[in-house]
Amino acid sequence: MWAFQTPQTIPNPQLPKPFQNPTHISPKPRCCLTLRPSTTRNPSDCNNKNPLIQSLCKQGNLNQAIQVLSQEPNPTQQTYELLILSCSRQNSLSHGVNLHHHLIDDGFDQDPFLATKLINMYSELDSIDNARKVFDKTRERTIYVWNALFRALTLAGHGREVLDLYRRMNRIGVPSDKFTYTYVLKASVVSEAFVSLLLNGREIHGHILRHGFEGHVHIMTTLLDVYARFGCVLYASRVFEQMPVKNLVSWSAMIACYSKNGKPFEALELFRKMMLENQDLSPNSVTMVSVLQACAALAALEQGKLMHGYILRRGLDSILPVVSAIVTMYARCGNLELGHLVFERMEKRDVVSWNSLISSYGIHGFGIKAIQIFTEMIEQGLSPSPISFVSVLGACSHAGLVEEGKVLFESMVREHKIFPSVEHYACMVDLLGRANRFDEAAKIIDDMRIEPGPKVWGSLLGSCRIHCNVELAERASSRLFELEPTNAGNYVLLADIYAEAKMWNEVQRVKMLLEARGLQKIPGRSCIEIKRKIYSFTSVDEFNPQIEQLHALLLKISKEMKEKGYVPDTKVVLYDLDAEEKERIVLGHSEKLAVAFGLINSKKSETIRITKNLRLCEDCHSVTKFISKLANREILVRDVNRFHLFRDGVCSCGDYW
Repeated sequence: MWAFQTPQTIPNPQLPKPFQNPTHISPKPRCCLTLRPSTTRNPSDCNNKNPLIQSLCKQGNLNQAIQVLSQEPNPTQQTYELLILSCSRQNSLSHGVNLHHHLIDDGFDQDPFLATKLINMYSELDSIDNARKVFDKTRERTIYVWNALFRALTLAGHGREVLDLYRRMNRIGVPSDKFTYTYVLKASVVSEAFVSLLLNGREIHGHILRHGFEGHVHIMTTLLDVYARFGCVLYASRVFEQMPVKNLVSWSAMIACYSKNGKPFEALELFRKMMLENQDLSPNSVTMVSVLQACAALAALEQGKLMHGYILRRGLDSILPVVSAIVTMYARCGNLELGHLVFERMEKRDVVSWNSLISSYGIHGFGIKAIQIFTEMIEQGLSPSPISFVSVLGACSHAGLVEEGKVLFESMVREHKIFPSVEHYACMVDLLGRANRFDEAAKIIDDMRIEPGPKVWGSLLGSCRIHCNVELAERASSRLFELEPTNAGNYVLLADIYAEAKMWNEVQRVKMLLEARGLQKIPGRSCIEIKRKIYSFTSVDEFNPQIEQLHALLLKISKEMKEKGYVPDTKVVLYDLDAEEKERIVLGHSEKLAVAFGLINSKKSETIRITKNLRLCEDCHSVTKFISKLANREILVRDVNRFHLFRDGVCSCGDYW
């Protein structure tokens, strides 16, 4: 049980392959470089146009500034710097290229300072090829020139190229600075090559330690964030704990790491620790979004209300991402009405706010309402985002609205020019599979123009689990075993399907595969909030001081239910055991323990709110329906897929989940 209480000049190396520049820039031939600093001219010289050009740049008159530039025979470095910045601010690539011509003609193309500015300009103008060209032509590269290209390539999503150049830089002996590590670390997360880039992150971590940069809070926070993005929570927590100095960004990054990687307990505990130990630190909007997400993950309504109050007192309720997170938090804590009220009181709404409300109604099973909100958003002039379609298609799936979902899916390209991604195809496969329309689901997969990936095959396998479709389950699992060889959940789902089909030899084969690959089934865990404390249960929980009382209560309830026609559903037990032993196992499931704990420790007028990290099994679903009627209690359970509101022996999902 758990309870929550001065630049360096470097020789120019030859790159293996010259970068090609789509914009042709032809330098005038010269045999030497001559720079003309501003001190060579008398500022009061009436023929000196530099002050005028600089003044025009500061006023935003770029066109006129470039016209005057052609009349100035000796432009200064500062003049070119201001012109380059003006091109960036006015988002003018044509002016930038023209200015680059002037710069080359005037002999400034080998100035490392201006080369850095040019690379930054081309990066901001989305002309990465020109940025590469500047770097390639610069013979004397300071660390600032390297950093500028690292930054440009990272922003453009070329993480692999950054890492290759970083290694090349190390081989020729260019020492990194604190900005280098920041850009290279960020580059390690902008590529899809997960395993190799994670290794690169660890390699850079070693460089940071060897060169004594572990005391730089910005570098270490970026490193922490890299590990968090790869799901390496243990590595991230070690980096955090070993940081000699932590600022608000560091604390917020670690809280977000816990919150986004399935450790909401730890996120809330770390937030509490930050507030107690660092009274001079005031949580910002980023911090509070992560904390709200943790409250939502645990369905900790009272904790969420406390956080909402704190946000109001701090005046953070005017920040859109925070308010959207509040809407989601209330919905995921089971109070959909309060979430909608917060949404209605928003003075300004963006597409993220609307998406929060759409998905909120979706996970509660109100598909028609989710579609109505989606339509209202469009009528108010907002264009749906790809996430909007993920939310509304998911809502259709939970409510069994197959035809409506198909219409929405077809409208993506036709009406909104949004091409479906893997996530959208996964939603459609889930929608059709849950409705037992496997022929259509398989056809969608076969007709996909992109690789289905684990999300699509996972949706198909999950649907096969509902309807015990062995043939398609084997097809989906074979692909998943190739794509996700270490995901134990896929093996367990296949074993569940074999067990339901009473194919015990196949069950044993899958279990042997799990053991051979050193994988373990994710244990079921259920959480419940009682008097602002959060308690966690597993099926083998022996640490709760009330555990014997809980088992006794469940046994008593089971007998009463059997008298009223209840028959235990033991097909989730993957062992060929006798019926009595199987009943004992399912009776000890974590959600049943959490329900019993709620019955004992909460008021009869209170709704029992529970979260489950896995899909609610059929037996727990049936038992909770019985208990809601026998005990005359309202029980709200959120599993990994959706909400189940049990009242008077009936579930809001209509037994469709």
